[in-house]
Amino acid sequence: MLTDRQLLILQVIIDDFIRSAQPVGSRKLSQNIPFAISSATIRNEMADLEEWGFIEKTHTSSGRIPSEKGYRYYVDHLVSPQELRKEDINKIHSIFSERLYELENIAQKSAQILSELTNYTAILLGPAVKENHLKSLQIVPLNDNRAVAIIITNTGHVENRLFTLPADIAAGEIEKLVNILNEKLSGIPISELRKTIHKEVVSLLKKNIERYDYFFKIIMETVDSPATERLFYGGKLNMLNHSEFNDIEKIRSFMDMIEEGEGIYELFKHAPRGINVKIGKENNNIMMEDCSLITTTYSIGDEDVGTIAILGPTRMEYSRVISLLDFLSKDMTLAMTKLYR
Repeated sequence: MLTDRQLLILQVIIDDFIRSAQPVGSRKLSQNIPFAISSATIRNEMADLEEWGFIEKTHTSSGRIPSEKGYRYYVDHLVSPQELRKEDINKIHSIFSERLYELENIAQKSAQILSELTNYTAILLGPAVKENHLKSLQIVPLNDNRAVAIIITNTGHVENRLFTLPADIAAGEIEKLVNILNEKLSGIPISELRKTIHKEVVSLLKKNIERYDYFFKIIMETVDSPATERLFYGGKLNMLNHSEFNDIEKIRSFMDMIEEGEGIYELFKHAPRGINVKIGKENNNIMMEDCSLITTTYSIGDEDVGTIAILGPTRMEYSRVISLLDFLSKDMTLAMTKLYR
């Protein structure tokens, strides 16, 4: 159990290192502590913190830097939410002031703005299409022999497929087909569309639609939409602005991981609800040992549909990032629920 003085010294060391990226010595520490403590006492307390694994020496300086254990204790016990500036709040609100009806557009703009506000890499994981529900299905004739089938999900995701219309098909037949499909399929999870079509729609098509076999094939091809989640990035190169990433090989490996996507996806595909912080080796990825990953989820109603993440060095402004993520998550959940419920 750390004493109040040790807690203060640890907090001042970490706060100073986050700001400066420079090891913190006892002289500098004494200047930042709000009351008088002798240099000898500070050195003794630092020695204890080092012995217990909260801070560590560097090879190039007599000062100390936070260890991974120190950051973990700092995040769990010493970080408090930071009051956001008015301009931060206005910038986040601006994401939802435009009439962006598709989740993809909202996610991309959110990632971009979040990266600008933090100077770190922002990543949003959109929901898998298979987890969405069908909102509507439309068939729009483009000319006498071409049409497009359009699926719209409850999150605004759109899938479409061009196809050739059978000769001499009446407009009334297309309208009748669309009505049947929407009556039977609206609200059904995308992952269950094929089963529902076979169970409830095929017999109605046979009974009511000319060339039902042709349209059945088109419909089945259209509902076979991608089932993978999408990653939306902001500030992919922001990590290059931080001193921890001045090694060319480290940068190359890190950028390969981001571009490939799968490694990033694995890091937070099962992120729990609420703010979650993983520091260094906790990420279980050798390329992330100098990084921290902070995640939270966003929802439509009570259903979590995606994840927001900030990726940065372990020397991260945790208080600010946590406050920004929490604010964006709540704003995004409110906006998405209004839009899609």
